[in-house]
Amino acid sequence: MSFISISGSNDEIINSLYGLGCTSETFVSGVNELKEVIDHLRAFGVPENYFDIDLTIARGLDYYTGTVYETKLDDYPSLGSVCSGGRYDNLTGYYTDQKLPGIGISIGLTRLFSQLKDAGLISNDVKTTADVLVIPMDKSALPAATMTAKKFRDAGIATDVYYLDKGMKPKMKYANRIGVKYAAIIGESEVANGTVTLKDMVGGEQISATVDEAINKIKA
Repeated sequence: MSFISISGSNDEIINSLYGLGCTSETFVSGVNELKEVIDHLRAFGVPENYFDIDLTIARGLDYYTGTVYETKLDDYPSLGSVCSGGRYDNLTGYYTDQKLPGIGISIGLTRLFSQLKDAGLISNDVKTTADVLVIPMDKSALPAATMTAKKFRDAGIATDVYYLDKGMKPKMKYANRIGVKYAAIIGESEVANGTVTLKDMVGGEQISATVDEAINKIKA
């Protein structure tokens, strides 16, 4: 209880930990490491009000071997931790004979997204970040679809590819559902001619175009 009741500034907490007079090798090593982490945070120029030593943190997984940390949103403390992790020296030992110490984090995306939505920074109406969905009409067009998607991406256009082996109706239904602006359809004739059938998913206009022409149309 005297351990978890320690409070004050980061330096005061470190001094209080040393002041407990605990001679356990694990305890002393832990306090030394905690002090080193704080010293490095300061050396990197992290503002002091961005981090606090919290002796009550106990992560729910037992592979941690050093400092653990949790991140909270100042304006939403009720959410709890949104980004947590710590040091683990032996975790990779389950999978390899090599000693590969490391650190890691996990991010609570659902918690973050809920706050982004409440703040109006993201909308329920936005279902995808892609502007274009490349749709191969069948498996034979898939290589061309993949290459076309790469060209779109190289041109700075956010692009996704429909990979499931289904008919055109569910493919177009999916394009409508996720809200892409354009569908670039590639079938046997498109592969032969080096073109795409570009469909405006909002206005309904549909044209046959080379990939470069499609890129210019989308950017315009």
